[in-house]
Order: sequence, then structure tokens, then C-alpha cells
Amino acid sequence: MTASAFQEYLSKIEADYRRGIATEHTYRSALETLIETLAPGVDASNDPRHIACGAPDFVVERRKIPLGYVETKDVGADLDKIEKTDQLKRYFKALNNLILTDYLEFRWYVRGELRLKARIAHVGADLRVRPDLRLRPDEQGIALAGQMFAQFFQTETPTVTSAKELASRMAEQTHLIRDLIIKSLTPDPSPNNGRGEQSPLARQYKTFCDYLLPALKPEEFADLYAQTMAYGLFAAKLSAPENAPFNRAAAYQYLTANKFLRRLFLDVGEELDGTLIAPFLDDIAALLAHADLAQIQTDLFKRTRSEDPVVHFYETFLSVYDPKLRASRGVYYTPEPVVQFIVHSVDWILKNRFGRTWGLADQNVKILDPATGTATFLYYVIQAIHEEVTRRGQAGTWSEKSKELLRRVFGFELLMAPYVVSHLKLGLLMQGLGAPLSPNERLQVYLTNTLEEGTTRAETIEGLGYYIAEEASQAAHVKKQEDIMVVLGNPPYSGLSANSSVGVDGKPNFIGRLLNEYYLVDGRPLGEKKLWLQDDYVKFIRFGEWRIDKTGHGILAFITNHGYLDNPTFRGMRQHLMQTFDEIYVLDLHGNSKKKERTPEGGKDENVFDIQQGVAILLAIKNPVGAGLVPAQAGRPQGSPLPATVHHASLWGLRAEKYAFLQASDVAQVAWTELQPSEPYYFYIPQNQANREEYEKGWQITEIMPVNVTGIVTARDGFVLDFESQPLIERMKVFVDESFTDEDIKRRFELQENYAWRVSDARKQLRKELTASPSHQYKIKEFLYRPFDQRKIYYHPSVVWRTRSNVMPNMIAGKNLGLITTRQTRDAWGAFVTENICGHKAYAAYDINSLFPLYLYTTPEETAGTLFAQSEVTRKANLAPAFVKAMEEKLGMKFVEAGSDVTVTSQVTVTSRTFTPEDVFHYAYAVFHSPTYRSRYAEFLKIDFPRLPLTSDKKLFAKLVAKGAELVSLHLLKSPKMDDFITSYPAAGNNVVEKVVFTSDPKGLQRPLGSHGRVWINAAQYFGGVPEAVWEFKVGGYQVCEKWLKDRKGRTLSGEDITHYQRVVVALKETIRLMKEIDKTIPKWPLE
Repeated sequence: MTASAFQEYLSKIEADYRRGIATEHTYRSALETLIETLAPGVDASNDPRHIACGAPDFVVERRKIPLGYVETKDVGADLDKIEKTDQLKRYFKALNNLILTDYLEFRWYVRGELRLKARIAHVGADLRVRPDLRLRPDEQGIALAGQMFAQFFQTETPTVTSAKELASRMAEQTHLIRDLIIKSLTPDPSPNNGRGEQSPLARQYKTFCDYLLPALKPEEFADLYAQTMAYGLFAAKLSAPENAPFNRAAAYQYLTANKFLRRLFLDVGEELDGTLIAPFLDDIAALLAHADLAQIQTDLFKRTRSEDPVVHFYETFLSVYDPKLRASRGVYYTPEPVVQFIVHSVDWILKNRFGRTWGLADQNVKILDPATGTATFLYYVIQAIHEEVTRRGQAGTWSEKSKELLRRVFGFELLMAPYVVSHLKLGLLMQGLGAPLSPNERLQVYLTNTLEEGTTRAETIEGLGYYIAEEASQAAHVKKQEDIMVVLGNPPYSGLSANSSVGVDGKPNFIGRLLNEYYLVDGRPLGEKKLWLQDDYVKFIRFGEWRIDKTGHGILAFITNHGYLDNPTFRGMRQHLMQTFDEIYVLDLHGNSKKKERTPEGGKDENVFDIQQGVAILLAIKNPVGAGLVPAQAGRPQGSPLPATVHHASLWGLRAEKYAFLQASDVAQVAWTELQPSEPYYFYIPQNQANREEYEKGWQITEIMPVNVTGIVTARDGFVLDFESQPLIERMKVFVDESFTDEDIKRRFELQENYAWRVSDARKQLRKELTASPSHQYKIKEFLYRPFDQRKIYYHPSVVWRTRSNVMPNMIAGKNLGLITTRQTRDAWGAFVTENICGHKAYAAYDINSLFPLYLYTTPEETAGTLFAQSEVTRKANLAPAFVKAMEEKLGMKFVEAGSDVTVTSQVTVTSRTFTPEDVFHYAYAVFHSPTYRSRYAEFLKIDFPRLPLTSDKKLFAKLVAKGAELVSLHLLKSPKMDDFITSYPAAGNNVVEKVVFTSDPKGLQRPLGSHGRVWINAAQYFGGVPEAVWEFKVGGYQVCEKWLKDRKGRTLSGEDITHYQRVVVALKETIRLMKEIDKTIPKWPLE
């Protein structure tokens, strides 16, 4: 039968091929017949709608259960090349059982590995030219193909026994489901199923947009939906009775009584039949049906020491599926010791501050986790309540207490997959505690966006939309009506918030209006950009504060990013929290690897999470109404609450040590230090106030040079930056070339899109500009990338994310000097100089730096059409009049501004009667390079822009201007000393930077600056005579001599590069000398 089936098949292929108009689609009917003939009872489904979306050409099923997939290509296609395409690589990862064919050769892959290949016929010549010739069957190949198909039909889903393997397999299949959904929705958000109605997936998408996430994009829906389907199937399998049959259709039977979940998975079983993703969901169901869950749970316990497989498997799955998505939504499993500390602390506060002797078990205490995630906090809350009831000898009342608990414990979650997890996890907990949910009961964890205003939906909605709307309505009731007394949890941390503060009308929405309160301090606007206040965790703190304030009393207990404790931008937030609450406790857990935090003893400090950002626990207490009211005080209306008392403690050390402390402690067992937060910053950290008064007498650099901006953010350094101009030009020519698709461009240049930058739009914008002005060259500018590291940048808004075009053009229009420094500093503070535009990390390795141009330029183009139109470029100093006046009065000298050049040498003397903009710049540059200035004011330089003290001593002023001018000329590599090398480059070789290593010269050689050594770039070549002090010298956190070379790893150094490096060594040696001399020049501090 097998041989005859193949003979019939080849006859059809040959006939179609002879017609001369055949494509790969023409032969599909013959292949479908072959497959179904070889295995009676098997269906080979070939749906053009699914193929258009990127699914394999055939799904081979038996009784609607997928057995495998077949991908077809045209006769004679090069299968070797096709194997290497992205499409096939994706299939190899996701599909367990796959055949690739050009209709004459068949290749069978199991989990991406080639098992067999067979050619059933050969084409001797073009049959369309020589109709007398025929396909030449290969008898051995036909026999081998028959065996191949027999094994293909019999391949079983393997039994998986490890959590990592199961997570990886599920993630690969979920990727494919996600991509198929994206492709099905992207061309038309309402794809038609051929009967004049929307497809099930399009209806689901519309439902989610209408009732849950109005701004949801197709790709975001695809992510959300694919995750939920995959993990929901896992949750259903975990809930299914042992040895019970399991498939996609049965999944809904094994979930809780939650109507929304049941409806969602009923759709998976029924409505999604026939859709492009159904076979792949069936694959996941089959994988789960064959998984050894008992062994997987054992594996999870071994790795995590936790008996919570639901959550830990979800974290494992998500880390494989999409680590970036995991980070963007702040989905991190909260370590149990952290949760225990917070839950135990809340329980203690309820008992000891509010007189609720039953603590969390008090029937009138309503609890909300507004960022439920996988419900770890609610899990421990319920456990704590059960333990309290049992401890009091009231276990017999647990059945009643559990019913009461369901009415007062609430959770909000935006993402469907964690929502599914939370219901499964808490349902299993209630069952384990002897209080299983009845069919009419549900956990009050709702699918909703916490940060949106609660609204009640219409009751006329049908289908899944009804259940989503019902979730939103119930959540709205909790937000507005329930007297929530405890708000606790781990809100997401996301600097680029996924939750906008403005509505579609451009006006502040619910959370935006609440957040406006944080934009004020001492009744006045912050007067700065509020980007960091848009972080999700800030919004959740504001929501929690509002919710407790609405009740009138209660506790806010969160673990969050600890950035708000001392960042100046958060001063309005800190003050507002003090006005709302009566007591604030902050336990700083540190662990900030971005700041390179170490313990006070210099030891290793680890984070309690697997993240770089340090974290802190916040416990904020608002006493019942009436407490803390005082008579009218100066500037305070009658009845205003007293500011909160703020308590602080730090927990340093290794993660295990922190866990041990948190697990064994609560708020009452921490050694707190009471703080006295005061204007202008209201810091929530202890501060050394010594020298603060004298420091604040200085002028802040933003008051001196009012026009400034943070550095350029390219968001794609590898694309818009280069060492030379020509590679940039060639790159941009390809970028605008219409013969390449947007996808080609993204792959070729590894470009990542974001919410406001799309490759398609960028290409159109740049093409339009090049039509008007075809030259690429004028868009290429000199760019300070890192200290002493100049690059070329293609400076155009179509490809550069943040051009800072309001200020940076001043560095292009004419000669200029720019001071680079930071507002917040994690490493040692400092400053640098540039003549060109610069990046946001040009100076500071760990902080965003700002540029302060000395001169502001006005071009004729800027004034065209105005009353003050001018014909040439003009400039003025970027120095505030009030500052200039103060300096004139202090020095008894006159400020003058003349000429169009920029000097980097000192002209001022003790007898001078005038000073220039450059003199101001050089004076400030010298002061900022004083080691004593940096150490004396280190505490204040960490938290805000530097302040410049003025002197009335003309002699000192002249000396510091001279030292500053010399430093500027060194840092711009313009000093005459630059070419007096102190190093050698003695060995010939290929000049390729392979591995950068510093080796010290033999001891005993006495030289200035201590020991010297060699900086090796490869095994044979080195720079000799480099002082060790210069090698180790850092500029803004960058170890320059090492960094400059490491950034050129794999490159061949040119003669110019070799000279440049040796000039940098001279500049750094001289900088070390000058910094010491500046300190010797200044007779005492504070400056007078």
C-alpha cells in the first residue's frame, strides 16, 4: 500500500509540474492525500489563513490531537538553506515533530534534530521543456520515506521530569502561539473568518480592549493571551485529579469556581477550535498530560526550598519565555522572608497601634494587595489568620472564619497569567487549610488595572466581555466603597511605566491627578522634569496612600525600589507622605549593584531579589481620625496633621543573612533611628549635616548656568555611533533603501522598537529629509562618548532617541566649552569638559550626566520672520545676571564678554580689573577638581548639582583660574604638554586589542607617581612606562586607561590611536598633579 500511495502521489506531482504554472501551493492537495492514505484515521489540515500568519503548512492530527507538522517548499527548493532560516529555527525550537519537504525530498526532525531524510524521486531535466521525460522514482528512497512517515505518525510526546525542561518546552511553544496571534491581528485588528464575522481571537482582542486595557496593542495582547493560555493549562493540569484524562477541552473543568476563569478556558476548549493556535495549545496540553508533575514539584523544591510550585514554576517559565517582559511589568517573585516580615509587622502594628488584638484575624480589618501578582502576600496573610485562630484555640471556628475572610481579603492584578496563578494558589491553600471553596464562592482577587479609576460597566454585555466587565465592576466597588485598612504588597518597578498618567484627551487621568500632589513641595512646584515620579512603584505608593487616607486610618506596607528615599526629585513625595501618615518606618535593604553598594565595613552587599536596583520596606501608619491634630501653628491652618515621625534602619550583608533576619523579625525588633527630615529635600536617610550651612552659601551650577540639559540618549549606540564617518554613511544608505523591508532592517542592525520609535516611521522621516537635502555628511557630528573618547554620531531625530535639540546645537553652532557633571552621584563625584555634543553617560559610569554650555548661540534661521531677525550667528554667555553681579561684587572686578573665540588659557591676573566667561568656567573647573572640595561636601554632592563657593581674594581667584584653564586644556587634549610622552610603544605586531592587562614593573624602581607598569593589548604588544596611579585613575567612575582600550577590543589600533592613548596618559598624570596643586593653592575652607 505504501509503494502504491507514493506512486499515485508522484503521478499527481508530475502532472502538476508539467503544466508550468505550479507553485508550492499547487502540490498540497496531493500531499494531503498521501498523508491520509499512509495513516488511515489521520487528518492533514491545510488552512491558508493559518499559513498566512506563519504557521506550518500542515497540521497532522488524529482525533483532533496533533501528531506533528509538515512545512512545504516549492519543488527543487534548496532545503539546506531553508533549514537555516529564522522561520525554521523557530519551528525547530517549538515543534516536537516536524517534516520539511520540497515534495520530492522529505526531512524529519524531532525536537529540532534531523532524524531521517529521504528522496522519493529525481528531476532529470525540466519536464516543462522535455515533456517526454518523467520524474525518476527512487525505490530505496520511497521505502525509507515510508518508514519515516510511519515513525512520524507514532512519535509520542516525551515525558518531562524537570521544571526547567517543562518551562523551556512550554515557553518555546508559547513563543510560536504569540507570533501567530500577532500576525493574525496586525494586518487587520478584526480579521474575517470568511463568513462575514470576526474570528474568535479578534473578538477576544476587542473584548480586552473594550473592558480591560483600552490602549492594548495587538502584540501586547498576543503576549498576554499566549502566556495565559499556556500557564492556564499548567494550572488546570496541577488541579486535575491524578491520572484523570487531560486535554485542552477539559482544562476548564479543573479550575476554581471563578466564573471568569471558567469562561476563559471554556473558550479555549470550544471557541478556539479551528483557529490557528488550537493545535499548538493541544501540543502544550499533550506535553502536560505526559509530564511527571510529582517529579517536577520535587525538582522545584530542591532548587527553591519552597513548597510553592505554582509560583516558582511561573517564575521559571517567564524567565525563559521573556525575561524583558518579566522586568517591564516588575513581575518578580517576592522572597518569602520579605513577605513574612511585612505580614508579621502589619499584624504587630494592628495589635499594638490600633488595639486590634486579633491582628489580621480581626473580622473588621479589610486587606488589599493592589499588585497581587502570584498572590504571595495574600497567601501569607491567610496563613497568618489561620495561625492566629488556631493559636487562640479556636480552630473549630475556622470554617466560619474562612467565609468571613473571603469577604475582606482583596487583590488586584492586571496580567492574566499571574491572575490565574493567584486563584489557583489561594484555592489550593484554602483547600489545604480545610476550607475548600464551594461552587458559589470565589476569592476576591480581580482582573483590573489598579491605577485606573474604578468604573461600573453596563449589564448588557455578553460573552467573555461580561465577565471582564464584572471583574472591573467588583474591583471598582473595592476601590471606592470598601474601608480598606491594610494595603500591602510588592508593586512593579518600571521606570518606563506601562501605566500612563494622562488619558487619551491629554489630561491627567485618575492616577495622574493623584500624582500631581507629588509634584509640589512646600506648596511650590518642583520646577524640574518629573520622569522618575512616573515609575510604577511611585504610582502604587500614591494609590495606597490615597486608599488609606480615604478610609481615614490604616497601614501601607510595601517593598519597593529604594530610590525615593534620597532622590531630590522625590522630595514632594516624601513631604506628602509625612503629611498623610503619622508614623513612617523605612527598612532599607540596600543591595543596589548599580551604585556598587557595599556594607559599612566594605563587605559584599547582596540584593534580596535577583535585580540590580536596591529595595526598601515601607511601613506607613495613619492613626484613626482625631489623632495628631494640633492648634494652628505658624503657616499651618487649624487642624492640620502633624508631620509624621520618620524612622530608618539599614540591613546590609549577604542575601542569606538578610533572609534570616527578616524571617525571624518584625517591626518591633528592628533598631530604628528617628530622622528629622527637613526642607528642602526631606530625606528619608540619615545625613551628615556637618558643613551643610557653608556649602549652601555657594551658587548651584543650575543657578550659574541656567541653560542645561541631560546628555544625548541614542538608545541604539551600535547603529548611530562609529569611530569613522564612512561606516555611518553606508549604514544610513541601507537604512533608507526601499529595497529592504522594515524587518530586514531590524534584523540587519539589531534594532529594537519601543513605544515611541518605529523603524518604519524613522525610515520615512529620514528619506523625506534626504530628498530635500541629500547629504549624509552634514548630519554626522563629533560626539563625546566617554572621557577622552570621541566618536562620530549620525545626529538626527529619526534615529537618535533623545537629541536634546533644545541645548545641544549650541555646541555645534560655534566654538564652545561645556561643563559635564551629575545631579545624583553613585560613585565619586566629579566634572569634565567637552567642546562637542555628548552622551548621557559621557562622564558618569553609573549616573546620567548633564551638559552646561558656556555660550548660547542664535542663528539667522532661528530669528527669521521675527521682529529681531539677524543675518549672522551671535552668541552670549550662559551665565545668570544675578550670579554675574554677585561675582562682580565679591571680586571688585567687572565682567566683560567679547569676541567669538574660546580661550583655554588664563588671561586674568591679580591686577586685572575684568573677568570673562572663560574665567568663570576655569575658576569653577578648578574648584570642582579640588580633592578637599569633593571630600568636604561629598554628602551633598551625592544628591544634587554642585554648588560653587565664591572668593573675594583676587590673588586666589587668578591662581585658580590658571589651574582650571590648564586642566581644561589637558582634558581637551590641547595642552602643549600632550606630546611630551612619558610612555613607550616598543613592540611591533598587528596592533589588535585582544586582552587588556596591566602588569607592574619589578619592585625597587623609584619613579614619580610611584610604581609603573605595562598596559598589554595582546600577548606581544604593550604601552610601557604607564604610572600605576594613572592606570587606576578614574574619571566619573570610568577607569580611563582600561576603559578606552576595552571599548576597542577586536579593533586594530591605528597610529593615531596609539598616539592618542599616550596623550591621554599624559593628561591624566598632569591632572593628578594639578588636583594636588589646587588643594595647596586654597589656603582654607570655606573659601573666603
